[in-house]
Amino acid sequence: MKVLVTRHGQTDWNVEGRIQGRTDIPLNKKGIQQAYQTSEELKNEKIELILSSPLQRCKQTAEIINQYQKVPIIWEDSLLEISYGEMEGRSNKDFENREGFGNIIKGKTFKNAETSTDFKNRVFKLLEELKNFKEKKILLVTHNEVCKAINLYFSETNNECDLNHLGIRNCGVVKYEI
Repeated sequence: MKVLVTRHGQTDWNVEGRIQGRTDIPLNKKGIQQAYQTSEELKNEKIELILSSPLQRCKQTAEIINQYQKVPIIWEDSLLEISYGEMEGRSNKDFENREGFGNIIKGKTFKNAETSTDFKNRVFKLLEELKNFKEKKILLVTHNEVCKAINLYFSETNNECDLNHLGIRNCGVVKYEI
């Protein structure tokens, strides 16, 4: 089975360097353009199903990409961004070394935030469930920290390491085989 993963298009909060987490921010003009570009890049992929985070930045991205695919889209809570609790809306600079999920993995917690263990287990459980789709090609539309966790799942170490290099750019696409 082939799994394609893309991160949502750009938002104003991406540009401003603000922590989005579960805050439901729409794509900005550039993010919409990025989604259309990714749609063009993927138009010849024979995607059979799209699973997307239900946050509007991912929904918009998934719907634009689906203009050529015309396949079912499932709004999947397991693909929601990690909840940063009280940190949402604040500057990335408020995180030491601007590591986001990497800080949470290292034991830093924030009020009302999702734990690293819960987050990782949520994402890994979904990836295990995808094995039931056998020969299908599936596109996951999600968020940067989820992309890092997915990359971690497919890495050889599959443990808590420096996650900064595991993310992808807005509307970047990474392909995996299960």
